[in-house]
Amino acid sequence: MARFTLPRDLYHGKGSLEALKTLRGKRAIVVVGGGSMKRFGFLDKVEQYLKEAGMEVRLFEGVEPDPSVETVMKGAAVMREFQPDWIVSIGGGSPIDAAKAMWAFYEYPDTTFEALCIPFNFPTLRTKARFCAIPSTSGTATEVTAFSVITDYAKGIKYPLADFNITPDVAIVDPDLAETMPKKLTAHTGMDAMTHAIEAYVSTLHCDYTDPLALHAIEMISEDIVKSYNGDMEARDRMHDAQCLAGMAFSNALLGIVHSMAHKTGAAYSGGHIVHGCANAMYLPKVIRFNAVEPAAAERYAKIARYLHLEGKTTEELVAALVDHINELNVKLDIPSRIKDYEGGIIDEKEFMEKLPKVAELAVGDACTGSNPRPITPAQMEELLKSCYFDKEVVKTAKSTQAA
Repeated sequence: MARFTLPRDLYHGKGSLEALKTLRGKRAIVVVGGGSMKRFGFLDKVEQYLKEAGMEVRLFEGVEPDPSVETVMKGAAVMREFQPDWIVSIGGGSPIDAAKAMWAFYEYPDTTFEALCIPFNFPTLRTKARFCAIPSTSGTATEVTAFSVITDYAKGIKYPLADFNITPDVAIVDPDLAETMPKKLTAHTGMDAMTHAIEAYVSTLHCDYTDPLALHAIEMISEDIVKSYNGDMEARDRMHDAQCLAGMAFSNALLGIVHSMAHKTGAAYSGGHIVHGCANAMYLPKVIRFNAVEPAAAERYAKIARYLHLEGKTTEELVAALVDHINELNVKLDIPSRIKDYEGGIIDEKEFMEKLPKVAELAVGDACTGSNPRPITPAQMEELLKSCYFDKEVVKTAKSTQAA
């Protein structure tokens, strides 16, 4: 038996933020990140619409990028004092992810973070509040997913929380918010969405319900991501829908080792964080090559290539064409091909190599690894991560003369 879960209601299109007026409750807490939502006037609109719905409103502001365990605990404490029956989060993936974790600690103060880190181990939510998510970036799709990523900075680890309980009740996908994204963020979130769709399509848990969503998202992103990056706002609007479709796919089909690697390398180094979407973009071509040794995975990648009308007659040629296509997108989006060049070289080679065995071990143990189409050992993960640092191929696809 399989399960397919989405928010009960999804409002989309320009002006859909007004759907907040339809929520029914007494008190709403709004969880938000930095100042962009306030600066562009969207936070004021959220407060106004919730008040028009008859609710008392309180703000929890300042959720940082890559939200921390400490921020989650602070927000949950505010919720326990305010007692909201709606949790509304607006912004990028960080405030929405943080609010999902706050929700659990609000309703279950005695739970522990360690317990929540066990996949699909959340207690039953909605005993006190329901959840509405409003994304301002076009990548994480956390507004429709059963996932949240929280960082333990003391340990240098990102924890991907996974449970259908934290799928929002309401998602509002208003492209007006995405039009405020800066250029680099547009590139990184767009490639995060591409990775979501590709990993969902080749996941061991893909199915007839997730495949159409993943393929259509891949096609839309392939067509619109560069135009969106270069300032085409119609393409930016379509990307906001595409990332949501990718989220619907991966929330139910799950992901693979691109995300395992991004989770465990993101906060591991003293030189600085590797932004999640950029990490995915750098790692994806190498992981496609690694996974394509598995014949079933190679065929799935070949189907993606055919769907995008890439050139190639054999499965091997089509896989290579897909890798080339991703690399070409990265070049057009000014994304480096290797970790060594990330942000001018902030990830020190010596530190990377010293931490490699531990990071590889943690990546293999990540919740996303289980649905990857090819099993991986810690030793293989070390080699794969090194290939991502130095941009060197370590595993080629199996020889194939089969026409795809």
